[in-house]
Amino acid sequence: MSVLTFENVTISQEGIPTLTDVSLSVSEGEFYYLIGKSGSGKSTFFKSIFGELPIDSGNAQVAGFDLINIKNKDIPYLRRKLGFVFQDFQLLTDRNVERNLAFVLEATGHQDKAEIKSRIEAVLDQVGMANSIHKRVHKLSGGEQQRIAIARALLNKPVLILADEPTGHLDPEVSLEIMDLFRQLTLKGTSIIMASHDYHTIQRVPGKILKCEGGTITPVSSL
Repeated sequence: MSVLTFENVTISQEGIPTLTDVSLSVSEGEFYYLIGKSGSGKSTFFKSIFGELPIDSGNAQVAGFDLINIKNKDIPYLRRKLGFVFQDFQLLTDRNVERNLAFVLEATGHQDKAEIKSRIEAVLDQVGMANSIHKRVHKLSGGEQQRIAIARALLNKPVLILADEPTGHLDPEVSLEIMDLFRQLTLKGTSIIMASHDYHTIQRVPGKILKCEGGTITPVSSL
């Protein structure tokens, strides 16, 4: 089943076409690297997926939503179907792990405290951080913080995770641990698109590749 389909898509920023004629499909459980130079349009692509930038033309479906005709009131529901992982973690360092994750669930409409606690425990177990639920974020290593960030991305059971340079601040050994975690998630059906300049990791951890170059995005067979 496809979780993302773009057909002849054009996306503009401030009235200027940034990406044109983008056609690609991502199926359930697939893992893609998104590569390309800075300024090539990777961020534009991600922003279009979660509804921050409108699609100018073409057909675009993500997680069951039509991005061409989506209404502003429906964008929050689209985003609940997506997970986001950032290079710099973007955790609330003045709180513990549990409060970081509870904040996200509460912000997306969850109110039942027992349900919130159960969901937090489940995602922490998924990323191997069950024993860190009460730890303060600033006391965790970079790799541990990224695992918590991935747990946060999993809270609303997304069909697609967008990861923006998630290994950029991690040493090679920890990077491979994070990549192994991503692969485990795809085996359970979650699709992942990971923007990366980390070619060492790309060569060691197989995945399909999308290349952002020349104002469009195309699948490529190798670097």
